[in-house]
Amino acid sequence: MGAGFVLLRHDALLPKETEHLLPPVPRFGARTLRFLFARRTHQRPGERYAKAFQALGPAFIKLGQILSTRGDIFGETFIRDLSHLKDHLPPFPKAVAEAEVADGLHKPWHDIFSDFGEVIGSASIAQAHRAVLKDGRVVAVKILRPHIEDIIARDIAMLRLGAQVVALAFASARRLEPEAFVETVAQSMTLELDLRLEASAADELGQIINATPWMKAPKVVWHHVSRRVMVIEWADGVPLSRSEALTLPGLDHKELADNLIRAFLTQALDHGVFHADLHEGNLFVAAPAQLTAIDFGIIGRLRPKERRYLAEMLWGFLRRDYKRVAEVHFEAGYVPAHQNVDSFAQALRAVGEPVLGRDATEVSMGRLLTQLFEITAQFDMHLRPELVLLQKTMVSVEGVARRIYPEHNLWEAARPVVRAWIARELSPVQEAKRLLEKLIHRLRTDDEEIPMARHENDIRDLKTALSQSRTLSFLALLVSTLALAIMAWVLVKG
Repeated sequence: MGAGFVLLRHDALLPKETEHLLPPVPRFGARTLRFLFARRTHQRPGERYAKAFQALGPAFIKLGQILSTRGDIFGETFIRDLSHLKDHLPPFPKAVAEAEVADGLHKPWHDIFSDFGEVIGSASIAQAHRAVLKDGRVVAVKILRPHIEDIIARDIAMLRLGAQVVALAFASARRLEPEAFVETVAQSMTLELDLRLEASAADELGQIINATPWMKAPKVVWHHVSRRVMVIEWADGVPLSRSEALTLPGLDHKELADNLIRAFLTQALDHGVFHADLHEGNLFVAAPAQLTAIDFGIIGRLRPKERRYLAEMLWGFLRRDYKRVAEVHFEAGYVPAHQNVDSFAQALRAVGEPVLGRDATEVSMGRLLTQLFEITAQFDMHLRPELVLLQKTMVSVEGVARRIYPEHNLWEAARPVVRAWIARELSPVQEAKRLLEKLIHRLRTDDEEIPMARHENDIRDLKTALSQSRTLSFLALLVSTLALAIMAWVLVKG
């Protein structure tokens, strides 16, 4: 009831812009409720929802941040207004933070730190303090808010109920998988409530990030980590969210923007794990082009198959090979098999040409994704929950890169990472390896299904089938090798 009233007060429960979609009786009820409880305002719907989500707390803020990437559903004005939603709350007292440290690490703070400073950042789930360890290392101490678990559990329960109502009441919304969408938000929020999991993510992703030239990540101080407290080394540089960050002497804006794009794509494509909250507040910069990422509470994961499809789709768009992009969508199961591949390729061309035909510095990955998702209803495509974080992060990263360097050529920055991935993962050796793994799996499966008392004729038929399978596999490998040789020749010539 509390969440419903907050939404109603901000005219975000049954907004006036949607009343024409309601039958007469519910429309009259919506008007009555608005007249009695809603504030009179000339704000746009996105602005009202941003204020309502801000008032409702962590889970709704996270929901709003993800919704702000779905311009295909809500329109560009709505998502632009919703994108101003910020995750900031007043800090809890320093004395409470010190008590949380003592409780979480089983020692008084002065036994661990020589100095425990004031708050440096305060969000809806946790806040951070600057501190100095006894050995002299400067660190950041992240501490969960008191009773935040109960607040998140309540919020998630309300979101799940709302998703069930939407799925039940609006048949047209089922394609968007509202319940799966909310579960993605719920899983992300639940992981943030255990800082040991964030420390693990920071350690795993930090090793990946620090092995590349594009970005750095601070190291976790593992012996000072608990469920509600985490200590991590201090990040060098200036937060990108500060106005002075982009005026640092000697800063190379173009290289900095390139590094951000390449760091993200390397994480997602090469390793299948990526920082899924790369906004300005989580990025520190230093001259000439050093980037440091912090706050690993939200990470995304892509399985090898999804990474391959993503790379092939990006490469297809870069080369304007719409037929291949369409085929990849079908192979991935993103488009139902009963749809027509050529018709889908035609729709992709209508999306891609107006965008890719422009000057490269004007091409927006976010706009391309928005245009792409606008055709999903025509082909009965369902929202892929596992790709929600990827899309959110891609749009966020592109926006940050363009703010760093407005003339940034996103596609040229992405090209070397995508090209290297394609050359490596779709090489003849990798294709042969995949075919061999499939063949071994098939042989094992067949062996398990063959009864020991099978007649000799059946065994002979099986051998014939396996021989044909090997022949087909060899032919597939040969065709793949030739195709990739042609691709390599085209890349070299291009």
